Amino acid sequence: MRARPVSPSLLVEELADLIAARPRDAWVRVAVDGAPPAEPGRLADDLVGPLRLRGRDVLRVPAAGFLRPASLRLEFGRTDPDVFHDEWLDVSGLRREVLGPLEPGRTGRVLPSLWDSVRDRATRAGYVMLKPGGVVLVDGALLLGRGLPFDLTVHLSMSAAALARRTPPGERWTLPAYERYEREADPARTADVAVRVEDPRHPAMLTV
Repeated sequence: MRARPVSPSLLVEELADLIAARPRDAWVRVAVDGAPPAEPGRLADDLVGPLRLRGRDVLRVPAAGFLRPASLRLEFGRTDPDVFHDEWLDVSGLRREVLGPLEPGRTGRVLPSLWDSVRDRATRAGYVMLKPGGVVLVDGALLLGRGLPFDLTVHLSMSAAALARRTPPGERWTLPAYERYEREADPARTADVAVRVEDPRHPAMLTV
């Protein structure tokens, strides 16, 4: 794949233009996918202001608010990479509470979070009405290849070496899950937009 270096600010502007170009009478469900060192949450945060300047209502939905309860996530231990890959994200909850309500003809009534994984209890968040034409930004890891109905997908790509170097020691047990994700989901090729972020301060847009 070819890489085109861009500044972080230009990356945000190009993505905001791409998202805002979608039909203005339809909701836009955007995945910002990447391992934590790739900082998908920061990119999602940075997109909020530019999208609002382009006339779009915006809702941030971190995928971390849709992890499954500890009794399910940690059933086979706290450091099982296959369970982390397959079971940690509540895919059905994310589809039911966030993505499904933004299908054409649906209500636009979205739940921003479902489960607090730190306290291991429901967040009790209130529902939010997203205006027609609004954008929901779902950021997190391992989002692609799960059949989730996103309208636009952005993947923040890191080499295995860069990911290992930037992952804290206590989280390195997750690295085999990301290696599996690369093999099975091939996110850099299947995403609508792929961005290389060996260093998030120096991104590069990837094209085939």
